[in-house]
Amino acid sequence: MTIAKRIEVILEKSSWIRKMFEEGARLKAEHGAQKVYDFSLGNPNIEPPESFKTALKETVDSTGAMGHAYMPNTGYPNVRKAVADYLSTEQGVQVTENEVIMTCGAAGGLNAILKAITDPGDEIITPAPYFVEYNFYADNHGGILKPVSTKPDFTLDIDAISSAITDKTKAVIINSPNNPTGQIYSKESLKALGDLLADMGKKLGRTIYLISDEPYRKIVYDGHTVPSIFTCYNDSIVATSYSKDLSIPGERIGFVAVNPGASSKKELLGGIALANRILGFVNAPALIQRVIGAIQGECVDVSAYARKRELLCDGLSECGYEFVTPPGAFYLFPKTPINDDVKFVRSLQEELILAVPGSGFGGPGHFRIAFCVEDKTIINAMPGFKRVMEKYKLTT
Repeated sequence: MTIAKRIEVILEKSSWIRKMFEEGARLKAEHGAQKVYDFSLGNPNIEPPESFKTALKETVDSTGAMGHAYMPNTGYPNVRKAVADYLSTEQGVQVTENEVIMTCGAAGGLNAILKAITDPGDEIITPAPYFVEYNFYADNHGGILKPVSTKPDFTLDIDAISSAITDKTKAVIINSPNNPTGQIYSKESLKALGDLLADMGKKLGRTIYLISDEPYRKIVYDGHTVPSIFTCYNDSIVATSYSKDLSIPGERIGFVAVNPGASSKKELLGGIALANRILGFVNAPALIQRVIGAIQGECVDVSAYARKRELLCDGLSECGYEFVTPPGAFYLFPKTPINDDVKFVRSLQEELILAVPGSGFGGPGHFRIAFCVEDKTIINAMPGFKRVMEKYKLTT
C-alpha cells in the first residue's frame, strides 16, 4: 500500500469518471479537438469583462512595497468592506467586513466552513442532484454527506429534507442556481427550509447551519433572481466565488459571509478563519483580492450564455430530449431515454460528444451538458445528439 486507504477507495469509486475523461482525451487525439464536441466541464468560455482586465493592470502597476506579503488570514480589511457593502444590497441584510472572510474560491470556503463546524460522524444534507465534490468536502472533515431527493423539476422537497434530519445533522448545503440542473430555489421554499431548520434545531438542542454555495448567482435568465438566504434563516452562511460570473476560475478567489444574526457568530467566524489557515490556504491571493475589491458587482455578458442555452434547448427539444429549462447557471440536465445513463453517455461518445452521466451527481437517468462552449460546438453536435436519440427510440 503506497497511498492512504481512503484515497484508494475514492479513486476506485471515481474510476469510471476518469475512464470517461481519458476516453475523451483519446478521441481528441485521434480525431482532433475541433471534431470532438466537449460538454463535459463547467469551464467558462466567455472572456472576463473589460473592467476586470483594467483593474488587474492598474493593480499590478500600483502595487508597492510589501504588496505581495501576508495579510490577515481573513483578507484585506478594505477588500472585505467592499465585499460586505455589495453583499448588504444583494442579501438585503446589513453585512460588515467583520462577517466576511476572503477564501481560495468557493471550494476553499466550503472546506473552511465544514472544518469549523463538523465533528466526526456529523451528517451534511444536500438536495440531489448536487455538485459531486460535496462528497469529498464532507469526508475531508469526518462528515457524511446525506443526499435527499428533490421534486421532478429539481426544486426543493422540504418533506424529504425533514425526513432526513437526525440528531447527527450539522448542516444543509444548497447550491442555487444549481450545478448540474441550473434550478433556482424559490424564496418560499428557502423560508420553509429556514423554518424547518430552526424548529428542528430547537427540538434537537443543536444549531443546524444552512450553507449556500452561490458561484452562479449572477448567471440567471428570463428575469429570474436568486433569493437571499440571510433573510430566510439566521444561522446561514454564504460561500461563493468569482470563477463563473467573472470567468476567472483559475484565479481561485471567493469569500465566506456569515449571517450577522447567526448564533455563536464570534466563535463561528473565528473557527472559519482558523480553518482557512490550517487547511493550508493561509489567505486568499493578495493581487486578485485587490482586483476584486475594485470591481464589486461586475459580471460577464450573461446574454451570451442565454443564447447558448436557447441553441441547446431548441436543438435538443427537436431531437426529442426531455428536460427542465434551466433558469440559471450554464448546465442542462436532460433525461436519458434509457435507465443506464452511463451507457447512454458512452453512446454519445461514439458520436464524439462528451457529456457526464447524471448518476455522478446523484441524478441517475439524466446526463449533464455544460453549455459554456462555442456556439458552433452546440450546432455541430446536434446531428450526433439526434442519431443517439433515434437509436434508442428504435430499441425501446
